[in-house]
Order: sequence, then C-alpha cells, then structure tokens
Amino acid sequence: MGKKGREIVEIDINELLRELNAAYADEWIAFFYYTWAADFIEGPDYPTVASELDRIAKEEFEHMSELADRILELGGEPEGDLEDLQKIANCKKVEFLKNERDLQSVLKAVADAEGCAIDVYNKILKKLSPCYERDARTFHLIEHILSEEIQHEETFENLLEKKRK
Repeated sequence: MGKKGREIVEIDINELLRELNAAYADEWIAFFYYTWAADFIEGPDYPTVASELDRIAKEEFEHMSELADRILELGGEPEGDLEDLQKIANCKKVEFLKNERDLQSVLKAVADAEGCAIDVYNKILKKLSPCYERDARTFHLIEHILSEEIQHEETFENLLEKKRK
C-alpha cells in the first residue's frame, strides 16, 4: 500500500499490525493442525471428516495469505519465525481432548479452535466498526474471514453431532 493508502487508515497501525500478525499466526496453527488431523484420524467416518478438514485447512491457508497481504500493505511484515508464530498467536494450539486420532476428539478440538478464531475476528471487527471509514479495506477482509470461520465452526459442530447419534 502506498503512502496515501496508509494515511487514510485512522487507527493505530502498529496496534492493528500486532492484531493482524496474531491472527496470521492463528491461521498458520489452524492450517497445520487441520492438515495433520486430516492425515491421521481414524474411525468409520474418517473419509468424510478428513475431506472437510482438508477443505477447511485450505481456507485457513487462504486467510493466512490474505492477512499477510494486508500486513504488507500496511507497511508491516508478517511473522516469519515458527517459534514466534506460536508465541504471538491468540489461539496457541488445537487441544485434542483424548486421542488426536479419535474423530470425536478431533471434531471437538477443531470446533473449539474455530470458536477462538471467531472471538479474535469479532474483536478486531468491533474495533474497526465504530467508524467504518477508519480502515474499510481491513474491515471487509476481517468481515469476510469471520464469516468463513463461523461456517467452519458450524461444519465441525454438525459433524460432531452426527457422530453422537
């Protein structure tokens, strides 16, 4: 983003960059765990669950790329160190309750992870929305990602509910 593009952002860019980098870290973590779980889960319905995990992992990777682009546009640098990604993340780990290969445990963990992402994006959106003109570009990006995170949570909760029946 050019000089004028940064000038029209009427919020603390450094604070926004920290929040966007933390969300960027969250997306990397989600991508990693979802991809890993899709490859290693076990159980009778694993093909369906693995397929959804793979699909949503790709969307998490897309979110990460979109956030990286916005961070660069705002004059920042996306975090490039894996250890630091873990440190700055809001949602530091996907916690598997029992066994990381168990379908129900995985579905509960990823639904909870999506809940964390929803909280993160909702907080950023609330900061940007009192005066939409503060940063319309970031507002639309976060709104888009939040919408997809809500869909992801619903997908995982629906799959979890099917497993309980």
